[in-house]
Amino acid sequence: MDIMTSLLGELPIPKFIKVRQVFPRYKLENIEEEIKNQLRNKQLLNSIEKGQKIAITAGSRGIANIALIIKEVVKNIKEVGGEPFVIPAMGSHGGASAKGQINILKEMGITEEYIDAPIKATMEVVKIGDTNDGLPVYIDKYADEADGIVVINRIKPHVGFRGKYESGLMKMITIGLGKQMGASISHDLGFRKMAENVYAIACKVIEKKNIIFALGILENSYDETCKIVIMGKGEISTQEPPLLDEAKNNLATICLAKFDILIVDEIGKDITGTGMDTNVIGRYHTPYASGGPEITKIVVLDLTEKSHGNGNGIGLADFTTRRFFNKMKLDQTYPNSITSTVQETIKIPMIMNSDKLAIQAAIKTCNILNKTKVKLVRIKNTLELKYIYISESLLEEVKRMENAEIIGQAEEFKFDEAGNLF
Repeated sequence: MDIMTSLLGELPIPKFIKVRQVFPRYKLENIEEEIKNQLRNKQLLNSIEKGQKIAITAGSRGIANIALIIKEVVKNIKEVGGEPFVIPAMGSHGGASAKGQINILKEMGITEEYIDAPIKATMEVVKIGDTNDGLPVYIDKYADEADGIVVINRIKPHVGFRGKYESGLMKMITIGLGKQMGASISHDLGFRKMAENVYAIACKVIEKKNIIFALGILENSYDETCKIVIMGKGEISTQEPPLLDEAKNNLATICLAKFDILIVDEIGKDITGTGMDTNVIGRYHTPYASGGPEITKIVVLDLTEKSHGNGNGIGLADFTTRRFFNKMKLDQTYPNSITSTVQETIKIPMIMNSDKLAIQAAIKTCNILNKTKVKLVRIKNTLELKYIYISESLLEEVKRMENAEIIGQAEEFKFDEAGNLF
C-alpha cells in the first residue's frame, strides 16, 4: 500500500444525487436561412466583386454549429462571385504552428471538403500600422493579401478580464487575425490593459482593412446557437457591447453559491481558453475578473482528447490525477501561457494516482470537522451544466430552488479496481 492510500483510503466519499438545472432555452432553428436573410436584407455582399478573394476567420473554440455557419457564409460569398477561403484565426493555439491550427479546425469539422473552400494556414503576419499608444498592429499574411475579410466569432464573457469587449469580434480581429504575434502584443502589458488593447488594435485593423462584415454568435445556456447578428464594419464596435451583456445573461452556472468541493470530470482548450470556465468555477488567474461560486477545493480528473495535450487551466485546480498529468504535453501547454504572460493556469496541482484518491484528498483538506457532511458537486465540464451531481448534504438546499430539479436517488460513486470512476 502506498503512502497516499494509507493516508486517505479509509476516508468515506458521500453518496451523490443527480440534479437537472433548468435554464431558458431559446434556440435558432434555421441557421442557414438566418444567415442568408441577414446578408440579403443588409446588402452586405454588394461590395464584393467577381473574383475577389475573401478571407474568413475560424477560431479554435468549440462553438456550436461553427462549421455549418462557415459553410453557409462561403456559399453566399460564392453566389455573388467572390472566392472565399478560410484562415485559422486563433492566436498561439495549436502549439503556435500552422499545422497544429489546421488540426484544430479539422477536429471542429472545418475541412475544405465540408465548407467547399480552401483553408490557408500560416503563422506569418504583416504589420499594417500602429495604435495611438504605439502598439504595432499585425494581421495574418493571407488575410492581408485578400481583397476582403469576414470576421466570425462567438460573443461571451472572457475568463480573465472585464470590459466593453471581451471574447468576441473585436478580440478575434486583434488576437485571432494577429496570430501568435498579435496575441503576444495584446498580452504583453498583462490583463489589466487587455480590454484597452483589444479595442485599440481592432479599431486600427477596421480602419486599415476591408472588413466586408462580421458575424457574431450567441449561445444559450445549453451551448446551442440562439442568435446570429451580422453587421457591417462600421457597426462592430457599437453592436458588440450589448450582445456581450446578452451573452452574460445566457451563461450557464452552477446553482449553488457556496460549497466545499467541485469535481470536474474533464477540462480542455476545446471547452474554453482556460480549460474550465473561470466564470463557472469562481476562480480566476488574474485580478481583473471576478464572480461565481465560492468553492474550497477543486478536483480535475481528465483532459479532453480534443485539447491535444494542452493542459491550460489545470493550475486552477487543487488536485488532479496521474491520468491527466500523463496526457498533458508541455509543448502544447506552454506557448499559450508564455504568450498570455500568465502562468497561474499551467501550474501543476497535487497529483493522485486515481480518481478516488484525488476526491478523498479534497475531502481530507477542505477544512470541515464532519467529513461525512461534505458539500460536494460534480460536473462533466464547465460547458455541460444541464446535469450536475450533488452530495446528500446539499439536497435540502437544492430542493428549495426553482431552477433545479432532483431526478435521481442517492447513489454511491462507482470506481473500478484502479480507483477510477466508471
